[in-house]
Parts: sequence; structure tokens; C-alpha cells
Amino acid sequence: MLKSYLYHNLREAGCDEAGRGCLAGPVVAAAVILPKNFRHDILDDSKKLTAKQRFILKDEIIERAIAWNVAFVDNNEIDRINILRASIKAMHLAIDGLSKKPQFLLIDGNRFFPYKNLKHKTIIKGDGLYFPIAAASVLAKTFRDEYMDKIHNEFPGYGWNKNKGYSTEFHRRAIKESGITCYHRKTFSLYESQLSIDF
Repeated sequence: MLKSYLYHNLREAGCDEAGRGCLAGPVVAAAVILPKNFRHDILDDSKKLTAKQRFILKDEIIERAIAWNVAFVDNNEIDRINILRASIKAMHLAIDGLSKKPQFLLIDGNRFFPYKNLKHKTIIKGDGLYFPIAAASVLAKTFRDEYMDKIHNEFPGYGWNKNKGYSTEFHRRAIKESGITCYHRKTFSLYESQLSIDF
């Protein structure tokens, strides 16, 4: 069972992102504030869940959260400022849009730039340790997947409805055969047959 909070007396927002390692599409971040008594038998790191579980949880998180928000930073901005800065910018934008102001931030990973005057804690694999971060990971992943499904209809030859823009063999072969689109990240190694993952 994941933990519901780090500090009981502070309103905490969990933050996570999705799409950092993709060759195409935006990086998407979410920020979620959950009730202190939040418990769930299924919610976990989004990578440990099936697509069906994630989309069911998405609606439940939105319904039960005290506040939530999702923010996108597109591939052009990623190319302009680099993926680390873009990922953190997306988190800042997600926090900006929360309807209730958090008092503390729980950040998945080990890198973050301070947000205004709020204290934060970076937690490696935090999406498998704290419910607010796990909830953020699910929202970031599901909103991004829906977006990739949508732009797949514009460029169906790249398999984004299945690979979501990640570096699969199919995706790299499509880039070699058809070139890149307006959604590809030009600063990424698009033509190398380096490490790839299959879905």
C-alpha cells in the first residue's frame, strides 16, 4: 500500500510527468492534491498498470481529488529549452493551474527547479511510494496517450496509437522511410538504431 502523504499537516501536491523519453509529441505533467485519508487498492506507478486500469483510475482520481491539473509542453519547446527543463516547466504549469494552492510538493524523480516559495522533496520512484505522485503519473500518462491517439490520425504511418511516440523499431523505421513530422523532437536522435522498446 502506498503512503497518502509525507507531512500530515501540509496540503501536498504530487507531481509527475509522462513522455520524457519519446521521439515525438509533448511532455505532459500533472499535479494532484488528494485527501489525507485517500486509500486505493489498485493505484500505483502508471507503468505498473494496464491501459484499461489507468483510464478507469483517471476518472476516479479526477472525481476524488481536492485539486488536479495537467499541462503540456510541446516538441518545439522541448527542442528549444531541452527535455529536462521542458519536463520541469510542465510540472510548474500543472501546479500553476491547481484550484487550491499546495503547501508542499512531492516530485517524482531526482531533479526539480524550485517553484515560487514552496518547499519540495524529490523522490526517486516516488510514483510507486506515494498516492499523490501515483495519481499524477496516471493523469499525465492518460492525457498524453489520448493526445497521441489524436495526432496519430494526422500521421497514421508512425504507429503513435500504439507506441505513443516512443522509440520502437516500427517508429524508427517509419522515420527512416517517411521522414519526420511537425511533432517530432528534432534535437533527439531520431535516426539512430540505438536502444528501443517494443510495445
